[in-house]
Amino acid sequence: MRIIRGILKTKKITVPKNFPSRPTTDFAKEGLFNMLENRFDFIDLKLLDLCAGTGNISFEWLSREAGKAVAVDSNFNVVRHIRSLTKSFEMESFIQIVQSDVVKYLEKTTEKFDLIFADPPYEAKFHADIVRLVYERDLLNENGLLIIEHGKRTDLSELPHFELSRGYGNVIFSLFSKE
Repeated sequence: MRIIRGILKTKKITVPKNFPSRPTTDFAKEGLFNMLENRFDFIDLKLLDLCAGTGNISFEWLSREAGKAVAVDSNFNVVRHIRSLTKSFEMESFIQIVQSDVVKYLEKTTEKFDLIFADPPYEAKFHADIVRLVYERDLLNENGLLIIEHGKRTDLSELPHFELSRGYGNVIFSLFSKE
C-alpha cells in the first residue's frame, strides 16, 4: 500500500504478517478520494477513522493536509502499528489514536467531524449501529459525510440518511449525508 497524493506521496504503509485487518485497496482508496475531492475543500477538516486498521485512510487524509484525524480501533496491535507509522511519518501533531470499541467510542464522544469513515470487518453486524449513533449523537458538522466501506453482500441503502453507493472492485462505499 502507498500514499497516493500529497506531502506523504509514495510513502509505503507496510503491514506486518498476520495483521488482523483488511486494508482498503489502493484502487478503491483512489476512487474514494477522487469522489471526496469533488465534494470537499480538504483544508482544516476533521476526520474520524473508525476500525482504522492500517491507518491507510487517516494517512491519505493527512497527506492531503486536510487537518486533523482521530483513528479508532479496538485491537492493541493495530493501534500500536498506527502509532509506529505516525511517528515514522512525523504526523504526531495531526492524529489522535484511540484504542476502543468503535460503537462504545461513538456512544461517548462529544466531538463533531466533517468526515466519518468506517471500515468494519465485512462480516460485522454493527454497520447500522454506526449510522444510528452518528446521527442520534449529531456527530457530523454541517455538510458532513459518513462513509461506510463494506462488501458486495451488504446493502445499507435502506438506512436513514443514505445518499449513494459506489463500487470499486469488491469494495463498496456507502455515503450518508447530514441533510
